[in-house]
Amino acid sequence: MAKLSFSLLVVLLSIFSLLSAVEPSFSNDQPWRSHAQAYIEASCRTTLYPDLCVHCLSMYIKPNMTVQSPQQLAEYALSMSLYRARYARAYVLKVAGELKKLRAREYQVVQDCLEQINDSVDQLSGSIKELRRFGQETVGDDLIWHISNVETWVSTALTDAYTCVDELPVKNLSKLKATIKGKIVNVAEVTSNALALFHRFAARYRAANKP
Repeated sequence: MAKLSFSLLVVLLSIFSLLSAVEPSFSNDQPWRSHAQAYIEASCRTTLYPDLCVHCLSMYIKPNMTVQSPQQLAEYALSMSLYRARYARAYVLKVAGELKKLRAREYQVVQDCLEQINDSVDQLSGSIKELRRFGQETVGDDLIWHISNVETWVSTALTDAYTCVDELPVKNLSKLKATIKGKIVNVAEVTSNALALFHRFAARYRAANKP
């Protein structure tokens, strides 16, 4: 009976995953190639996952929109990373709750992963708030400190995601764990891109604000 219940859980969660896998709609698909799109594509070449980077950032583009700021791209990238992390957390939280009810042996691994992704969400939220402070007078002489904060927090979020992935076995991976792993890997890749774009912005910001 327990095996039957667990199999049913896997099926239900798979359906939930398909129904929930809807990205936030920031703009409709456009057949045109704007200057903003070209700028995004050029910027994404510096990331480890350029195609994913272009796909995520292009969601923010609207007709005649101007995107020429590395800070703007970094903020967009971090916002998408936070969205993916929150979505993954919601899925893992649901899975952990169901596994706990069933007293399944997979529960502890999933719970550990949930703790990691929770920390990723907190780190990314903090990094976005910190990034939005750039350009304000309060930053002033603490420029390097604020840049370091964002870099540290985003790096920690990336480490958390990979820690969760590393805890999931490579061989004999169940369908449930494979689904979780896929979602967390996606968070890690998007966060890696966001970190690269922030590094690009930070380098220019440091150069422009040297005393």
